[in-house]
Amino acid sequence: MSIEALRVAIAAETVDTVLLALTDMQGRLQGKRLYAPFFLDEVLAHGSEACNYLLAVDVEMNTVSGYAVSGWEQGYGDFAMIPDMSTLRRLPWQPGTALVLADLAWLDRTPVAESPRQILRRQLDLLESEHGLTAYVGTELEFVAHKESYEDAQRRDYRTLTPVNGYNVDYSVLGTARVEPLLRRIRQEMAGAGLYPESAKGECNLGQHEIAFRYDQALTTADNHSVYKNGAKEIAAQEGCSITFMAKPNAREGNSCHVHFSLRTSRGEPVMSGSDGALSQLGTHVLAGMLAATRDLSLFLAPNVNSYKRFQPGSFAPTALRWGRDNRTCALRLVGHGPSLRVEHRVPGADVNPYLGIAALVAAARHGLSAKLELEPEYTTNAYADSSAPRVPATLREALSAWRESALVPGFFGSAVADHYARAAEVEIEAFDAAVTDWELRRGYERL
Repeated sequence: MSIEALRVAIAAETVDTVLLALTDMQGRLQGKRLYAPFFLDEVLAHGSEACNYLLAVDVEMNTVSGYAVSGWEQGYGDFAMIPDMSTLRRLPWQPGTALVLADLAWLDRTPVAESPRQILRRQLDLLESEHGLTAYVGTELEFVAHKESYEDAQRRDYRTLTPVNGYNVDYSVLGTARVEPLLRRIRQEMAGAGLYPESAKGECNLGQHEIAFRYDQALTTADNHSVYKNGAKEIAAQEGCSITFMAKPNAREGNSCHVHFSLRTSRGEPVMSGSDGALSQLGTHVLAGMLAATRDLSLFLAPNVNSYKRFQPGSFAPTALRWGRDNRTCALRLVGHGPSLRVEHRVPGADVNPYLGIAALVAAARHGLSAKLELEPEYTTNAYADSSAPRVPATLREALSAWRESALVPGFFGSAVADHYARAAEVEIEAFDAAVTDWELRRGYERL
């Protein structure tokens, strides 16, 4: 949506609200609903302000100590939300509402380096300046849908919920037809918000589905990912049901977010494949960089305690850091042919912050290109059975250790960003360590 189209819509009173939103550390949209004429008169030119604690809270919005950018010692001041008008769009599921995403800056207008959107922007700028390349990305988000509303799910303490499908509907046309009113509404209204839906299909877990969207330049894909994830939840709530993007909502299959990644020149020419259609020399460096750096960067790919419960043998979530052509047992799966050749990174779950996850892949690709890393032979059998392979971290605690001990992370992102997200992982671990789980109660209430 152009600014002029917004002016016309506001004058015609078909838009009365402009939602100005940032993406927080957890990948959620946070922001303000603005009276549309006020947005045009004031915010369009000057931005708006928000409390900088939005980049220093946990998932429950608790204020926590240990962040250099925000805290009681710093007085919890403001930062500026600067509208990126290239992201302006209508939200069909919210009457009279347009959305614009914001970049974050301090009040002197210097960028907030710890902002997820700024972290991705920085990596893309470095990729272009160092190698003259642009990243193209597609994200495939899975979710599990339940018949209960979010309020009913909360009242039930998220137990004994009813999945919208009672059996495995992976690729089932009959099974997905039961949920088509919800799936169709999400597809159509995301198209109305400027996304390009490709398909919807059932998945393995009960009530599990995936809606895929067309790939685009990396920043656009991350923006669209955030809009889709937030909007799908809002649409589900309006339909009286609920969906979850938790990486592992139950003991069955987890929710993945496979990230398809390729590179092009500034003229739009694909570079991952050679003249013979096979992986190019440049492409081998990219894959080698991802293999070398994924373990160190797991905090950005799998940011929560729950994220690591996906990584189980035989689950279609990877455990071995290997690559293979069309091999779903590997962390990196090479797919496509000729100009469409690309790597599918299978580590991220649906709880990933898209800006941070994609930034990690860009950083890893840059590393492989700069160091001209050689690619190991492809893995052609069951990578789950490869006991010699480097492993995806098994826990968030292990991932935090890999992040802290990495020689790569500070060079990729700078010490301020590295420290900031290490603290975010600490906060998550501390909260989990303090919790009394259902497992503990069942095991010990009577018998201990």
